[in-house]
Amino acid sequence: MRICFVGDNSIANILKQGQAVLQPGSDSALLDTQILLCFVLNKPRSYLFTWPEKQLSDHELECFLVLLNRRYAGEPIAYIVGEKEFWSLPLKVSPATLIPRPDTETLIELVLDLYQDEKNVTCLDLGTGTGAIALALASEQPHWQIEAIDFSLDAVSLATENANNLTLNQVNIYQSDWFSAVPKGKQFTLIVSNPPYIDPADENLNQGDVRFEPKSALTADANGLADIKHIAQHASAYLTQNGKLFFEHGFDQGQAVRDILTSLGYVNPQTVQDLNDQDRITWAVFS
Repeated sequence: MRICFVGDNSIANILKQGQAVLQPGSDSALLDTQILLCFVLNKPRSYLFTWPEKQLSDHELECFLVLLNRRYAGEPIAYIVGEKEFWSLPLKVSPATLIPRPDTETLIELVLDLYQDEKNVTCLDLGTGTGAIALALASEQPHWQIEAIDFSLDAVSLATENANNLTLNQVNIYQSDWFSAVPKGKQFTLIVSNPPYIDPADENLNQGDVRFEPKSALTADANGLADIKHIAQHASAYLTQNGKLFFEHGFDQGQAVRDILTSLGYVNPQTVQDLNDQDRITWAVFS
């Protein structure tokens, strides 16, 4: 689609027409337009409200229209601007990783609450992607020993870049196919994971932002539970006595994940709801 605007090149007019273009396909059309325009102008959102009469140059308008067209086609804002905020941390993102989502902050809150008074904590983040979980925990608990792994070398590179940008270099990030490269005999106080958990046949994979995200980071066999079961089977060898295992999962998988953990000898499995009161995080103790 070739998008053309009418009228002047003022910020106010660009925002109005950009919102109208995105309105049919986005429930955050104005915010999307603001983010794209701020990216082109390299200005904060406050600038848009302070200088609504400011005129864009023809080059700035052309750059904005290119980005607006990508968003109109459904490409996620985070991939277009290359950044997403998570736990108040600015994280670089790319199509090699999932886009961090607010619901995952439920996992951060839970872990910090359970271990709020403990300093000698060792943590392993499986499938770290952008590094969101590991870096959020490290930002709150700088004395924790945290390792973060991912099968994708592109993800490892991106997570490392995020750690460097945030000066959270205490997080040890490396490539591993789940536990394959984790040293044998090494044990952790807790293991966290946001693994692939969507059924490959799920029709929602063809809708919204997930169309652009890597399928390998989204889908798993066995109705989306294959990777969760694999991790749970092997995690016990890497957990300390009374160590805890945490999973993010689909809204309808809480009972299934609890059953998997119970069948493998974990005790007291519990499921926590996300910001939308949907089952999202299940954890249990290895004893």
